[in-house]
Amino acid sequence: MATYEHLVIPDAKGIAVAAVGGYGRGELSPGSDLDILILHQDQFSDEKLSKFVNALLYPLWDTHKVDHSVRTRAQTHDAARGDLKVALGLLDIRLVAGDPELVEQIAQDSRRLWREKFPLRLSELKSTMEQRHNRAGELAYLLEPDVKEARGGLRDINALHAIAASGIVPVPLERMSKAQSTLDDVREALHIVSGRSKDQLLFQEQDKVARYLGYADADVMMGEVAQAARSVDYLVGYIWHLIDLKDSSQKGKRSSDSQSVAKNISVVNNEITIDDAGALQTDPVLSLRTAATAAQMGLRLSLETCSMITGALAAGNSILPTPWPREARELLISLIGAGEAMVPIFESLDQEEIIFSWIPEWRAVRSLPQRNALHRHTVDRHMVETAVHAAKLTRKVHRPDLLLFASLFHDIGKGASEDHSERGERLILPIATRIGFSAEDIATLQILIRQHLLLSSTATRRDLDDPATISSITSVIPDLNTLELLHALSVADGEATGSAGWSDWKAALVSDLVSRVRKAMSGSQIAQQPSLSQAQVDLAESAKLTIELLDHPSGYSIEIVAPDMPGLLSLIAGVLNISRQDVKSARTKTHGKSAVMYWIVSPQPHAPTITAAGLRDEIEIALSDSDLVEEKLLARAKIYASIPTIPVPAPDVVYFNDAATDATVIEVRSHDRPGLLFRIGAAITQSKVDIRSAIVTTLGAEAIDTLYVSELSGGPLSNVRAEEVTSRLRAALA
Repeated sequence: MATYEHLVIPDAKGIAVAAVGGYGRGELSPGSDLDILILHQDQFSDEKLSKFVNALLYPLWDTHKVDHSVRTRAQTHDAARGDLKVALGLLDIRLVAGDPELVEQIAQDSRRLWREKFPLRLSELKSTMEQRHNRAGELAYLLEPDVKEARGGLRDINALHAIAASGIVPVPLERMSKAQSTLDDVREALHIVSGRSKDQLLFQEQDKVARYLGYADADVMMGEVAQAARSVDYLVGYIWHLIDLKDSSQKGKRSSDSQSVAKNISVVNNEITIDDAGALQTDPVLSLRTAATAAQMGLRLSLETCSMITGALAAGNSILPTPWPREARELLISLIGAGEAMVPIFESLDQEEIIFSWIPEWRAVRSLPQRNALHRHTVDRHMVETAVHAAKLTRKVHRPDLLLFASLFHDIGKGASEDHSERGERLILPIATRIGFSAEDIATLQILIRQHLLLSSTATRRDLDDPATISSITSVIPDLNTLELLHALSVADGEATGSAGWSDWKAALVSDLVSRVRKAMSGSQIAQQPSLSQAQVDLAESAKLTIELLDHPSGYSIEIVAPDMPGLLSLIAGVLNISRQDVKSARTKTHGKSAVMYWIVSPQPHAPTITAAGLRDEIEIALSDSDLVEEKLLARAKIYASIPTIPVPAPDVVYFNDAATDATVIEVRSHDRPGLLFRIGAAITQSKVDIRSAIVTTLGAEAIDTLYVSELSGGPLSNVRAEEVTSRLRAALA
């Protein structure tokens, strides 16, 4: 009618009304705008065209919000070239009424222009998304999220469709169909129950929306909203990663060559990949090794690798035995301890549902909302963030593995009416048992999880000058190591919660409380010197080089008895590194003129098989020419230098002159790396100090080395000498 009356034409040839944007996609919610494009061929006067537009829109304005434009084909093309929003809207153009050929021409023009100009649009599209994310926040972790604008929301889904339309990289849109359906349903219900056209899911409306959609309660609904948003955000992040890889490849910045970095694992196109899917059938630890390697190198897991692992698990392969072998437990700790680099890897494991095969209990807290003003994240993400903060504190404790594990599971008891600390204490028992912790370590973990709020609540609510306050802590915290761990866990938990639950004032109070409790406790945290068996004493008294090499679950156990000499520890460590053996632990002690050493080592990828005879030959060569060992280590260091790494806390080197009567104790806490023990031993030797005994422990990706040292003439070091030696060690490890 409007066409006939105002344009005076017999049919709609050359003029059309088209829907664009959400209207074009058919995704309107009750409060959505109608995005309309009126197309013509410039065949009408301005007056006629204006009357037609007004006649068309006036009835709509009474009931809808309308965003419209009137353009010719050429004007539409120019607008799309100059305005990203216009270009995005035109990708979804759909005929409403009028000339279908005209609309189809515009659709073809728009898609062709989008594909041709997309490389130039990339930075603008990414920038607008980042600005929107900064403005609206993360949908998955907000108490009152905007389901359209926030990160992981409906606008991000539209962006993925736009990237798919460009053809620049494949976009598996089917992976987000469920997420899109969830968010669309929630947005539509929100408009209906609130009577508003806003997309922010306010707290007071969440129960109404949940009831309207048939959810058991708002927590269940918000959990699904969070999971949907995480699925979208995960895919967005991966697609941008693929685009970056393609861009770098085209510019010649990256090579597609494969570089082996761990057993059955390589780096290809800056992604961690499994060399052969068949290896998952014979190597059940491979999936965990892949995740830990990716986190420690700061690289992504390839989607193909995730699919390999998921497929193997579905087929009943790659299932870890119970209890886990030590390697698997250490790899889990390495994954958790990677700090910020762990977050995208853990999210991949969650999105691909790999994590549930290792830790079925994680499913109960997946995307579980907290819905209180103190917490800014869902329960599972809060625990991940706590682990990130705990990774920065690993130099502060003697058992970084227990700190990292407790941080990741400290709120595992949430999601039920029972006190979450008490429930968590109970739940951690089967988890830690399955993962292979000792009974003593499990008892410590249970205390940490049961009491993870103890220090902060006591410090802020009790009188620290009251002896009863200190007694309330010592009555449940049995020793200094547990106190040290609980303090670090409290800090990590508080920092992960954010400024609403943690502050410098609160941190100072907790630190003061811990200091007072420490003074009330007794005991030592320093590793004690190893004792020798009678057989080892007999071998030591012979003062001859003897080597016993045996198979061990971690690889090999090696007992070496050798004539003692300055630098012996670093030389043996260097020989093992050259032989491509990673030191997992070591115990050494001097007896008479000999040193007795017991090593646990794991072969590196493609390492040659070692024998006692071959190892003896290498050690004898090293003893006769120590410079040769250093040259070979430098050559290997150049190879390792090409492998990506992540930022880690600086090494911590401290000494104690009151921990032993005849020696000074030096503790080195550091991120483990190739040649670490050689560097430590060499620095000690250069300081003209004798190592009486050493206790070397690797926990995940962290190393703690305790050295009992003395002057070459005997006796402990003076404080001045101890400062000199520890300064040299810090410089060597920098």
